[in-house]
Amino acid sequence: LLRREQYRKADNPENSAELARAICIGKIANSRTILRRTARERSHPELANACNRLNDSLARLKKPLPLDIIRGIEGEAANAYFGVFRHLITDTSGTFTFGGRSRRPPLDEINCLLSFCYTLLAHDIRSALETVGLDPAVGFLHRDRPGRPSLALDLMEEFRPWLVDRLVCTLINRGQIK
Repeated sequence: LLRREQYRKADNPENSAELARAICIGKIANSRTILRRTARERSHPELANACNRLNDSLARLKKPLPLDIIRGIEGEAANAYFGVFRHLITDTSGTFTFGGRSRRPPLDEINCLLSFCYTLLAHDIRSALETVGLDPAVGFLHRDRPGRPSLALDLMEEFRPWLVDRLVCTLINRGQIK
């Protein structure tokens, strides 16, 4: 019954958009919190600008929108966040540099760490979804593709800034990873 209801919600554009909107609000709010925390510790105009862009994204998500618009807002917010991600790294050794988010393949050490940790998080969320009886392949924000755990990818969005991004920055900034 649970999976049948999940499939019904996923097939309904309004329900999918509403769930995707909630996921994006959580992700963007958590990303903004990470940037605000860093801005308190070391002020930088780019961080403030990125926070303002994330605020604008959150304001646009206050009302129901079509799924494609929500995805576009999420993409703009991710660009704003990763555009200033380098300011979260305090390592001055030059070992770790971040020129922007890259994946498939990750082009630098920080992107490798992010991708690796995102993969671990996705596996944990997928396992949790299977444990409670949900189909990890049927998501709302991410499109369904063969072999892709779309719902797991949806649900991990909110956790990425808090769990993975902070972990990666902490490991680098404390010199715990070389």
